Amino acid sequence: MGSFIEEIEFIASSKHRVGVLEALAEGGHDRRDLESMTGAHSSTIGRVLSDFEERRWIERNGPTYELTPLGEYVADQFADLCDAMEIEGKLRAVWQWLPREMEGFSPELFADAVIAYPPTGYPYEPLERVIQLYEENDSLRGFGATIFKGAAYEVFTREALDGMEMEFIYPATCLSAIINWNPELFQQTANLEHCNILVHDDLPDTRRCGIDIFDDRVAICCHDPETRAFRAWFDTAAPEAREWAKSVFQEYRSEARSVDEEVLATPVPEQFTSP
Repeated sequence: MGSFIEEIEFIASSKHRVGVLEALAEGGHDRRDLESMTGAHSSTIGRVLSDFEERRWIERNGPTYELTPLGEYVADQFADLCDAMEIEGKLRAVWQWLPREMEGFSPELFADAVIAYPPTGYPYEPLERVIQLYEENDSLRGFGATIFKGAAYEVFTREALDGMEMEFIYPATCLSAIINWNPELFQQTANLEHCNILVHDDLPDTRRCGIDIFDDRVAICCHDPETRAFRAWFDTAAPEAREWAKSVFQEYRSEARSVDEEVLATPVPEQFTSP
């Protein structure tokens, strides 16, 4: 256990070792190239190369240093670890609200996501990102409590009235709260031929997030499970993420039902009525 941890630390504890490893992963270089690419002094590059040669990670071909197959393996695995930790750092702050119960969800799906998160200093950043995507797209499919009330729902209805094709699945309690908040606005939207509002009694993760699928992006809307407060929004154009979201949507779309009298009579939970 100790030896491989020490080897990881050996690389990670020196930006010059990381720099040389990354440079040689792109191809062979001589010492002068490596000095220029890493900004390290000649003596530092010499020590790094000596350490790498001792580990059989590099070999010399005239003035050029190249990775051995073992060195390529180390470089690839270290790069993967760095990528994984970069993703982890991006998602750590919103992890508690992510769709952990949805089958097939993985942090890697949202590795390049745009994240709007209020604690970054600007509290309206998530809402502005929502509005931007609504205005830039012609269609929306989704499920959960992602479009509830206030400015977000007003944008939802405005875009629907302007012709945006929409199909959205709500839990009954959330839909009841939307209707209760503004019955006239809901009825206006629900009567549109291109806007289909559905209900499902057992959507996954609805207490903390929902999914929005746009023309070429997929988004996760995160909210506090107790207060329903909007906490974060992140979206990506990654094809793998869109395929995952579409497959989950289709699964619950096949089980969803139209709005009926039972839904209209559903009591509004306290967390949906709190300001």
